[in-house]
Amino acid sequence: MHGCGNDFVIIDCREKKIQLSNEEIQLLCNRRIGIGCDQLVFINSKKTENTKAHLSFWNADGSSSDTCGNATRCVASLLFEETSKSKLYLETDHTEIMCKRDFNDNISVNMGKPRIGWSEIPLSEKIDTLYLPINGRPTASNFGNPHCSFFVNDLEEYTIETFGPNIENNKLFPEKTNVQIVEVIDRGNIVMRVWERGSGVTLASGSSSCAAVDSGIRRNLLDNIVNVKVDGGELLVEKKDDGVWLTGPTKHVFSGIFTTIRKKP
Repeated sequence: MHGCGNDFVIIDCREKKIQLSNEEIQLLCNRRIGIGCDQLVFINSKKTENTKAHLSFWNADGSSSDTCGNATRCVASLLFEETSKSKLYLETDHTEIMCKRDFNDNISVNMGKPRIGWSEIPLSEKIDTLYLPINGRPTASNFGNPHCSFFVNDLEEYTIETFGPNIENNKLFPEKTNVQIVEVIDRGNIVMRVWERGSGVTLASGSSSCAAVDSGIRRNLLDNIVNVKVDGGELLVEKKDDGVWLTGPTKHVFSGIFTTIRKKP
């Protein structure tokens, strides 16, 4: 599935638990010798009564991720097919996420409230997260994973393929970071390119969209409802009292069966 080009391999493990090695995760995510995706997602049996399922996420390099906004929207789209309701909850190890479906089949998820303290992101030193001491003075935040948002006058002047990995591995981010380069069109519209921690360039990113918009609001550049144009389409981010909501389309591309060959010990 994908949300605006941010693509995922989603495995339903509710009836049969599956364990994959780091090597197998990398293989599944590999676009040349595997299936290919930005992230791998497990749909697990729920742990609490209020939710529909429990989600786990892995980046293309095999590292784990606490959250993924577009992946959550894709899973919600799948699970809405099992119910006539227009609202459901999904859970991760850290939170419960409200998901809604509208009459156009767009899926909205509540990404919660950002964490903006230096130790919450986390950063390696106690500094102001609104303007980091990095060239370009980006803003840092955490929406389940670390984010670093750069606001620029012209997006075309930056090459995310080289810019992104340099910032991802900056010593200021002990757990590395996602990177957004953002051009503000007006207070309700931005254009953005994304480098995802552990996966690289992606056509879209839900948590990055939320981080960029929230950072723009903190810097008084944006209003509370913002259209986010990414390489793969458009997403809507709205900051409300109960959290930051992410809305957009999802697409089921194909279903299939995969096999793995484990090395003998």
